[in-house]
Amino acid sequence: MNTLGKKIRLLRHQKGWSQEDVAKRLDISIPAFSKIETGITDVNLSRLDQISRLFGLTVVQLLATNDSEEEKKYISELTAAHKKLQERDAEVIELQKKVIELYEQLHRKNGE
Repeated sequence: MNTLGKKIRLLRHQKGWSQEDVAKRLDISIPAFSKIETGITDVNLSRLDQISRLFGLTVVQLLATNDSEEEKKYISELTAAHKKLQERDAEVIELQKKVIELYEQLHRKNGE
């Protein structure tokens, strides 16, 4: 994935938009937008202008390649949220095991 595509994807995630959401706003197909994000399609100037306006940026800001502090913060928050989600998944699995165990104990007592 090229740098511009990564940046567009990051901006999309920050807005909480799906690829479909952005594709509709740009009046292009979802596969066409996906190719922009993955760097398969070279983006012309008018499309760059359209994308930059969609995200409230100038074309220069959209093309800037430096990792801003905001991007680093977003990635850090995303990593932390992913870790919490994994922890919650593990907790849910343990609780499911306990429920099954209690159900089996209750079933054995009622069957005696």
